[in-house]
Amino acid sequence: MTIKTHANGSAASLTIKPVSARIGAEIAGVNLSGDLPEETIAAINAALLQHKVIFFRDQEHLTDAEQERFSKRLGDLVPHPTEHVRSGTTSILELDSSRGGRADAWHTDVTFVDAYPKISLLRGVTIPDVGGDTVWSNTVAAYDSLPPALKATAEQLWATHSNAYDYAAQRPHATQADRRHYEEVFASTVFETDHPVVRVHPETGERSLILGSFVQRFVGYSKSDSEQLYALLQSHVLQIENTVRWRWRANDVAIWDNRATQHYAVNDYGDRARIVRRTTLAGDVPVSIDGRRSVTRKKVVRNAVAQAA
Repeated sequence: MTIKTHANGSAASLTIKPVSARIGAEIAGVNLSGDLPEETIAAINAALLQHKVIFFRDQEHLTDAEQERFSKRLGDLVPHPTEHVRSGTTSILELDSSRGGRADAWHTDVTFVDAYPKISLLRGVTIPDVGGDTVWSNTVAAYDSLPPALKATAEQLWATHSNAYDYAAQRPHATQADRRHYEEVFASTVFETDHPVVRVHPETGERSLILGSFVQRFVGYSKSDSEQLYALLQSHVLQIENTVRWRWRANDVAIWDNRATQHYAVNDYGDRARIVRRTTLAGDVPVSIDGRRSVTRKKVVRNAVAQAA
């Protein structure tokens, strides 16, 4: 698919090529910039809503500042809610493999708060010569694939999400530096939020599953029952047909609809350096199919007086 746009008074073409049938498209013919015309931004956003994650190669002109400037064309920038998880500016989150930045668990970004980001943008800065891919899954397709009885159950479920979890159990092979980064940085402020397991997308009206590694339990279910029910629902998210895998090169940019995806950074590159930088855009509070909204139950700053959310 090719969309004609105009940049700086000259004709340009924006080519959209699906990477897989259910999720992912590569877009060529555009240099991401805060100066892009409105019709190009609209075409990029439309492609994002359709394909859930979109990829751009050869964006070597992007600096941190220009990444932020372009990001603002798609929404309002928000910093990571954990105060010290920042690098360079308040809006850029640097994920450095040498400092615990290995997101090797299936998740949707920041679901431990109520209005978690609607869109995430990730730029490849230093990419290992072997490994380091990222995999995304379409959580709308996952919902659609549920058998009718399981779909009806999911639509009634609510789940408690938190950034305080058993890190050692989830990542038994993590280094001591990784564990320290989690305790001192990522979990320096603890959040706990209840989300519907099925949310209605505010732009497309599609229904998607809110799951991922921040889920601690289902409301009204025991830990054991929650674990088994979670594994059943998450297995549909992880169906290979619902996923796309991206082999990074330096200066690539990936943009994903965080309301309709999960992702996983494959930790298969040993001690090679991997640095990526992320911006996130403000989202809305999820709404269940019966109109109820997510609620943050707890916000606690460690080593400080607990604060009400």
